[in-house]
Amino acid sequence: MNTRFAALVLFLSSAGWGLTWLPIKALSDQGLDGLHLVFIAFGAGALLLLPWLYRQRRQWQHKLQLMALVALAGGFANASFQTAIYHGDVIRVMILFYLLPVWSVLGGRLFLGERVDAVRLLAVVLCLSGAFIILDVAHTSWTGITWIDLLALGSGMGLAATNILFRFTQDIPVMSKVAAMFIGCTAMIGISSLLVVSAASLPSPQAAVWAVVYGGLWLTLITAGTQWGVTQMDAGRSSIIIVAELVVAVASTAIIMQTQLQLFEIVGGVMVLVAAMLEGSRSEEPVPTV
Repeated sequence: MNTRFAALVLFLSSAGWGLTWLPIKALSDQGLDGLHLVFIAFGAGALLLLPWLYRQRRQWQHKLQLMALVALAGGFANASFQTAIYHGDVIRVMILFYLLPVWSVLGGRLFLGERVDAVRLLAVVLCLSGAFIILDVAHTSWTGITWIDLLALGSGMGLAATNILFRFTQDIPVMSKVAAMFIGCTAMIGISSLLVVSAASLPSPQAAVWAVVYGGLWLTLITAGTQWGVTQMDAGRSSIIIVAELVVAVASTAIIMQTQLQLFEIVGGVMVLVAAMLEGSRSEEPVPTV
């Protein structure tokens, strides 16, 4: 497999994640509560993926424990991130979530024995520095740690764990593992909605239908693309490319909302893109220096 093609698929899928604010904002304007939106969207994706899960059962039923871990880690990563974004400060949540490359490189090294070279280390530094510049960390208030902060931090760790599990379970079809992720997220959000008292009313039929379309098409495609790309390369490398979604999110917001990008946002975006290009352009495994 040409890992450059996998890097391209991962980058395009990450760009799709960076644009998810568009349907989320549109559905929010229709009065769709955050918990309802996530539950309907991921539930629709889970139902769509059930046929793959059933047809491929012989390839994963002997590894139920690993599939349960994929559902747990992937479900937690998605559910906690969506909850943190909905209830917390977006900038603060993004900063904590985009520590993802650190967890992925460390996890890949510890659990998968993935090699780390000077280019990988440089890409991690560029990636994190660029993300922190874009998110203007220097002017962000850090007074007190809340449960939302812990969810945001945990979501990055959960995604890193999910990516490592996808690499570790190469013999299990990607679509089955994506289905497990969606089922895990749906279950967690469903349980949360039962435990949390919400004053939000049930969504209108039209909003619910669009949430189904968003989850069944958009989320399913970009999740499958992301996780397929992850299985084709090191966890550390994939996490660096994934952070490119932050650049897409910032740039698309500026263009569509007609806001002027600040110099620090442009500089940070260039740094993240350079890091992604450093890793994405390589077609061979790194020679270890660490």
